[in-house]
Amino acid sequence: MDIWIKRIAAVALAAGMTGTGFADVFPSKPVRLIVPAGAGSPPDIRGRWLAEKLHAGLGQAVVVENKPGAASIIGTMAAVQSRPDGYTMLVCHQGLLVINPHLYPDLPYDPLKDLAPVTRFVGGPMILTVPPDMPVRSVMDLVKLARQKPGELNFGSPGVGTPPHLAAALFAKMARIDTVHVPYKSAPAVQVDLLAGRLSYSFDGAVMQLPQIRAGSLRALAVTGPHRLPSLPDVPTVAEAGVPGYEYMAWMGICMPGGTPREIVQKMNAEISKIIRTPEARDWLASSGGEAVVESPEEFGAYIRKENAHWGAVIREAGIKPD
Repeated sequence: MDIWIKRIAAVALAAGMTGTGFADVFPSKPVRLIVPAGAGSPPDIRGRWLAEKLHAGLGQAVVVENKPGAASIIGTMAAVQSRPDGYTMLVCHQGLLVINPHLYPDLPYDPLKDLAPVTRFVGGPMILTVPPDMPVRSVMDLVKLARQKPGELNFGSPGVGTPPHLAAALFAKMARIDTVHVPYKSAPAVQVDLLAGRLSYSFDGAVMQLPQIRAGSLRALAVTGPHRLPSLPDVPTVAEAGVPGYEYMAWMGICMPGGTPREIVQKMNAEISKIIRTPEARDWLASSGGEAVVESPEEFGAYIRKENAHWGAVIREAGIKPD
C-alpha cells in the first residue's frame, strides 16, 4: 500500500511540475482579485466588472479585495507575497508597474520580476476637469490663472505616483505653472473635494468623471489623449487646447504573482480575452472612455518594458519627484 501511495504522489508531483492536469482542473475554489485602490475608484469599478464576468467562465467566484494606499504599493505587495498558485490576481496599472520604479528607489517589489503579466484589457485618456464655479472655461484660462497666482491653485490625486498625479505633474511642467499637489487615499475622495470646490482642478479617468460631467457637476476642459473622446466630442485634447506635445494615456491590466504556472497565466488570459472580445464589453468600456485591449501575456510583458523605458525618460527629463 505504501508503495502505491508513493507512486501516486510521484505522478501528482510530476503533473504539478509540468502543469499537466493542473490547468485542466483550475480553478477548484474561489479566486481573489486584489484592487490596489479604494472602492469606487477606476481600478475598482473595472476590476469588479471583470470579476463578475469571469465568474461565469471560470465556474468559481472571483472575490474582490480592496487594498488601497501608498501609491498602490500596499495592494501590490499583497499580491507579490501571495502563493503563486493561480488563486490571486491583481488589477495592475501603469502607476504600480512603470511609474513607481522611477519615483521610489527603495520600491519593495520589482514589477518585471515579481509579477507575471496576464493581459492589458483597457486603455484610454484622462480628463482635466474643474468645479463649475472655477472662473475658467478652457485650458489656457486655467494656465493663465495659475500663472497669476503661483502656488495658490491645487490639484488632487489618489496618491503620490499614481497615474492622475503623473498626468497632472506632467501638465504643470509642460504648461510652466506652479500648483500644489494634494494626495488622497482614493479617487472618490478626490472627487468629493473637487465637487465641493476645495480643489482647483484634477485629472482622472473618464470612468470616474463622465457621470459628473454629464450631470453638470464638473466642467471638462480637455482630454489627455491624442484624439477627442467620442463621448465628449466638443472637449479638445490638452495639446489642441494650448499645451503642444502633451499626451497621457492610462491603462489597466491583470497580473499574477511571479512564478504562477504558465498554463494558469495562459488560461486566465484566454478567459479575459474572451470577455473583452464581446461587443458588450467593448461597448461598456467605450461608454466609460476606455478602449478594449486584447493581447497575450508576452505582448503585455513587452508593453510593460516599453512603457517602463518611456516613462522613466519622461520622469527624469521633467524632474518629477514624489511630494
